[in-house]
Amino acid sequence: MMWHLRASRDGCATFSTCPCQWTPKPANCDRASLALPRKPALLVAFADAIETAQAPGGNLAHITGAASKAAEQAARIAGMLTLWRDLDAPDVHPRDMADAIDLAQFYLAEASRLASAANVSAQIDRAEALRKWLLESWPEPDLTVRDVVQFGPDPLRESPKARAALGILARHGWLVPLDPGTVVHEAARAEAWRIVRGAGHVV
Repeated sequence: MMWHLRASRDGCATFSTCPCQWTPKPANCDRASLALPRKPALLVAFADAIETAQAPGGNLAHITGAASKAAEQAARIAGMLTLWRDLDAPDVHPRDMADAIDLAQFYLAEASRLASAANVSAQIDRAEALRKWLLESWPEPDLTVRDVVQFGPDPLRESPKARAALGILARHGWLVPLDPGTVVHEAARAEAWRIVRGAGHVV
């Protein structure tokens, strides 16, 4: 702990005496650009892993905006960590790159968690809108995905969203899935639900 405090103190002292200071275009700064590690395999592997995770079905597919910049941000963080220790360093230290990747992964995990929470909240909101619409506006005892898409609340005018909302209501007892082939609207349906109007709880 004391080592980290001393390192932080020394870093502050170094930066505060740097002729560059913190101006947008310092006139007296002759600091050369900071190169990436001589062996950038760690950063390359991180970038490749992030790229793969952004593919459809990947665990970062829902936050490609943040994930696509993760390797670049890791490189920037590594540069700052290196300069914090040694303002005259010629290139990024491998240890700093590893630490920067750890930080970037933490930020990505938080971004993923927040995005997932927001998505779940949006799904619940759509399911609740569908529940109210079924109880207040839909006159039939049964319905299909097509009914929801055509006549339901505006946020459910896409089949995947409508089907997801129907699934949530079924899990909470507001709908009962009908057997495939059940006749609904004078036609046998592969997928349909019956409304449970007496359910006593919301989504």
